[in-house]
Amino acid sequence: MAMTPSIATELQYLVRPEGRLSYTVAGVGPLIVAVPGMGDLRSSYIELAGPLVDAGFRVALLDLRGHGDSDTTFRTHGDEATAGDILALIDELGGRAVVMGNSMAASAAVIAAADRPDAVAGLVLLSPFLRQSGGHATLVLSRLLFRALFARPWGARMWTNYYAKTLNRGAKGPRLAEHAAEIAASMADPARLASFRHLAVQLDHSVVEPRVAAVVAPSLTVIGSVDPDYKDPAAALAAAGDALDGETLLVENTAHYPHLARPDIVTHRVLGFVDGLRDGAGWRAPRA
Repeated sequence: MAMTPSIATELQYLVRPEGRLSYTVAGVGPLIVAVPGMGDLRSSYIELAGPLVDAGFRVALLDLRGHGDSDTTFRTHGDEATAGDILALIDELGGRAVVMGNSMAASAAVIAAADRPDAVAGLVLLSPFLRQSGGHATLVLSRLLFRALFARPWGARMWTNYYAKTLNRGAKGPRLAEHAAEIAASMADPARLASFRHLAVQLDHSVVEPRVAAVVAPSLTVIGSVDPDYKDPAAALAAAGDALDGETLLVENTAHYPHLARPDIVTHRVLGFVDGLRDGAGWRAPRA
């Protein structure tokens, strides 16, 4: 996977029960683990990773199961599985970590923080889902829809178009076209498209809401003002801030990937947040 020279590093693998997860690590200092959302790649964090490394942090970029350079042998997907993967990588790399997740990976980050407060020093949540919207019937219908939309031979094209046009409505980031092409190239592999489809039909955010109250780690939640995944993005952001007792940032005229659309705004705020968590001994303890 192409990475910018400032953070290019050797590809490594984390062994899990059903396969291997690909990741890279760059920098020296307190650990930050960044995980992309469904149908995305770890390269989505390029604009954030470089400045974080330059600021004295160790940054690990992790691909989801069946995505990017990870194995396609996984049959278990979703928020809880991803939370387990995040915690396994933190344990592998050593020390506590700030976890940065986008979309479903942000939901997984909340679960990881609730289940292992000893491992998670803070959360940066980009467009998180803290609850499952709609009822059971809505969930069943969406899964049937995903089965049809993300099947071969049209599935990769359907997702890439939706990613580039709908989920990135509003301001367009400097790397959007290039990044969408990377996603399309990855999903040209039938096994990777199948993994993405498996994830889409297994995803259920109802497992997140019961964990929210158990989170003690400081958090920063970032949502785009025109994100189509929220009925009212500003209200969703306020609710997340209240539920997690954390900081919030509404990025105007951006959608589901504010870190891609406005890396200047998001990077500045993330740097300020994580810098405030560290001291001479590393990450501070979770808030009481």
